[in-house]
Amino acid sequence: MAETSYGGGAGGAPAFPNPAYGAAAAAYPPPVVNPLAVVGPQFCAPYPVDLVIVRKLLTLSEGNFGVTDVNGNIMFRVKGKLFSLRDRRILLDAAGNPLLTFQQKILTAHRRWKVFRGDASDDKNLLFSVKKSSLIQFKTKLDVFLASNTKEDVCDFKIEGSWFERSCTVYAGDSSTIVAQMHKKHSVQSVLLGKDTFAVTVYPNVDYAFIVALVVILEEINEDRDGED
Repeated sequence: MAETSYGGGAGGAPAFPNPAYGAAAAAYPPPVVNPLAVVGPQFCAPYPVDLVIVRKLLTLSEGNFGVTDVNGNIMFRVKGKLFSLRDRRILLDAAGNPLLTFQQKILTAHRRWKVFRGDASDDKNLLFSVKKSSLIQFKTKLDVFLASNTKEDVCDFKIEGSWFERSCTVYAGDSSTIVAQMHKKHSVQSVLLGKDTFAVTVYPNVDYAFIVALVVILEEINEDRDGED
C-alpha cells in the first residue's frame, strides 16, 4: 500500500499525520472512492482527521468556540451575530474568511437550522439543513438534508448519541455507515481554564468542515434556551 502524503492541503487542511492512527488505522473503513464533499473537496483528507473543539475561548474576539488540530493549531472559529433578530452563526477558516452561515428558522417546532455558503443567507446559497427528528428526545437524534433533497423523504445524514456525554455519531443517510464520531477529551489545560473540550474524529474522505458545521448545530440545539422548544 502506497504511503499517504501528509503535506499541507488547501483550505486549511491539516498538514500532519495523526499519530494516534498508526496501529489503529485498520479499525477504519477504507477511504471511499469519491470524496464526500459538502462544503468543498479541499476539506476531504484520505486519512482520518482528529479535530479538537474548544467551546469557551478566552476572548469574545476569538469567537464562541474554536476548532484546532491535534497540535493546537486553529483551523476554524465560530462567531455569533450579536443583536441579531435571528439566531445566526458564522464558521470562519483559520484566516478569518467566512465559510458558512448558520441561521435558525424561527417558529419551527423541530429546531431547523439552515446552512448557507459563505456569508450569504439566500436560498440559492443553501447547502443543507438540520432538524430534530422528533419533538421529544431523551437522546440526541438529528436529521440532515442536503439542499438538493427537496422532498426530504429520507435524510442524507443523521446524528445520534448523547450530547451531554459528548458522545455522538454521524451516519451517512439512514444507515449504519459511520462518517464521524465525537468523544469527550480531558486535559490539564481544559480543567484549569474551565474549557469544555471534546474531540471529533472524521473518517477518510469525509468533508471535515461539514462535520464541524454539524457540531456547531448540535451545540446550538442542545444548549440554547435550556433545551426548550
